[in-house]
Amino acid sequence: MGGREQQFVQEAFDTNWVAPLGPNVSGFEKDLELYLGEGVYAAALSSGTAALHLALILLGVVPDDEVICQSMTFSASANPIVYLGAKPVFVDSETETMNISPIFLEEAILDGLSRGKKPKAIIIVHLYGMPCKVDKVRAIADNYGIPIVEDSAEALGSTYKGRKCGTFGDISILSFNGNKIITTSGGGAMVTKTAEQKDKAVFLSTQARDNAPHYQHSEIGYNYRMSNICAGIGRGQMEVLDKHLALRRAMHQFYVALFSEIGGVTVFSEPNADFFSNHWLSCIQLDAGKTGGITREHLRLALEKENIESRPLWKPMHLQPIFGDCAFFGSNVSENLFANGLCLPSGSNLTDKDRERIAKVIRTLFNC
Repeated sequence: MGGREQQFVQEAFDTNWVAPLGPNVSGFEKDLELYLGEGVYAAALSSGTAALHLALILLGVVPDDEVICQSMTFSASANPIVYLGAKPVFVDSETETMNISPIFLEEAILDGLSRGKKPKAIIIVHLYGMPCKVDKVRAIADNYGIPIVEDSAEALGSTYKGRKCGTFGDISILSFNGNKIITTSGGGAMVTKTAEQKDKAVFLSTQARDNAPHYQHSEIGYNYRMSNICAGIGRGQMEVLDKHLALRRAMHQFYVALFSEIGGVTVFSEPNADFFSNHWLSCIQLDAGKTGGITREHLRLALEKENIESRPLWKPMHLQPIFGDCAFFGSNVSENLFANGLCLPSGSNLTDKDRERIAKVIRTLFNC
């Protein structure tokens, strides 16, 4: 917490604005719009997943449609496809950013077209805060006339060629879950190009109540709007976003320095100056052939023994039991990333003492 969150929440109580509307909701949306730039509109919602669900609805996804989704991601990127009765089509990663492969993306599109099933949308993800290869993906999407839903849940503050993530999609989404770079305790936002899209998202997120003196509904709606209290937390968090961004990037540099003389360990970093990651999570890849046989699991368990949490990378969606029957286009890139990758402690509130504990475990394990 940055300090002013409680003030905004107290104002909500003092003015009796505790419902999913009010000054904090409007103020938080304006804060997001100003931060992202590009003339976008933001609708504050109950979660990033809710934003993805509504984004697909706005793009007209219906049962039996096909939606392309990056396989290397958290399940929330793919679940809303199934909510609508549509079919996920998963695409492998490329190695530089661990994000959706333009080559396999086009292969998936061409396969759909050959079957008379043009994909209704493409869900891209900026994994762990690393922007995907936006230009290449956008060129393919535009060539085939397929809209992009940009899952920027992990990438608030990241940029590609100086432009902020969350502004690249036809519709984009953000997350403010408790583990994100800023939080509203739980929450998210949809980012749109037009006021009309935002208004439609707000309408659907407040039970789709028609403009009538009585309760009348012509469409199915959802209880997806953010509360004025949670939005108050968000307003306070926006004031410390740049500080949190700097702290996450400093943790990444800590790991870069720590592993600089340890062979066989690669810290997940920007491939070139076009990419600027918030390093929401700092990740590494271990090559056991170059580490003397030390694997991802050896390191994870060594940290766990000292009560330090680390975690394997996301298990790709095409390997998940629930999505076992879904189409997949790729090779074994995401499978290898999952098998050899580890997410390390990356929180904005880690102390020098915490870093000393982490470094001691790693140096002991690698005998350096």
